[in-house]
Amino acid sequence: MIKSEKIWMNGELIDWNDAKIHIMSHVIHYGSSTFEGIRCYETPKGSAILFLDEHIRRLKDSSKIYRIEIPYSETELKDACIATIKANGHKACYIRPLVYRGPGALGVNPHLAAIEVAIATWEWGTYLGEDVLETGVDVRVSSWNRLAPNTMPSMAKAGGNYLNSQLIKMEALMDGYAEGLTLDVNGYVAEGSGENIFVIRDKVIYTPMVAQSILPGFTRGAVMHIAKELGYEVRETLISREALYIADEIFLTGTAAEITPVRSVDKYPIGEEKRGPITEAIQHEYLKIVHTGEDPYNWLTFI
Repeated sequence: MIKSEKIWMNGELIDWNDAKIHIMSHVIHYGSSTFEGIRCYETPKGSAILFLDEHIRRLKDSSKIYRIEIPYSETELKDACIATIKANGHKACYIRPLVYRGPGALGVNPHLAAIEVAIATWEWGTYLGEDVLETGVDVRVSSWNRLAPNTMPSMAKAGGNYLNSQLIKMEALMDGYAEGLTLDVNGYVAEGSGENIFVIRDKVIYTPMVAQSILPGFTRGAVMHIAKELGYEVRETLISREALYIADEIFLTGTAAEITPVRSVDKYPIGEEKRGPITEAIQHEYLKIVHTGEDPYNWLTFI
């Protein structure tokens, strides 16, 4: 990780190395945090944050689900994101707003713990590796499943939820793959460790349903919108594991991963083992928006 100069913490911009929390903070012991991952892009029109309003709203929603009351308004949080970017002199960066339970309680009941908020920004390239937006990545179906409904709230982007993702990611990397794909409790395709998934067969685009314990990402929503604008049929439905192996194209989506093609699953080649034509068309439209600043959908916030 490339360190930046400043981190916004509880209302103040402080030096990166001074952004510390107490060892008895509730979050360290119980994973009680909510967070977002946001990208700021450099465009000819200036730096622009993608889906800022939507990310901050979800941060509030995730916190509400976990009964965490953030001591700042959505406007204050958005202003703090912009202030942190400016303080660090970034033209393009990754933004990490984080809400967490601090000291004051050490037990399963967290209500006496302080609620603290931090926002960090740093420069971060392509999540799954250089050149993968064209060449694609090799993935495997993980031995770990996504959480069953009504066990933990999967629609909340919470720190503790990502222990499951860590197991999926580490297993994939140890076996020589870039990423792991998960199945839901019923054995249907769910998502990657940190990405949503799209499967293409006979020019129809399929993606899992929100009810399958996935986190419905904003890049996922953007892809569905773009695909429909381009005239493709998009179906949210159950996808069997074997459907992956006979797909014409597969791609992963996420704020960090953007739109990353999949060239193989469990060593089954997908298409021509590189980015397919439909993936390329959708990817082109998406990247054109974030790289040029020409935004017909008002997805960008210029700073």
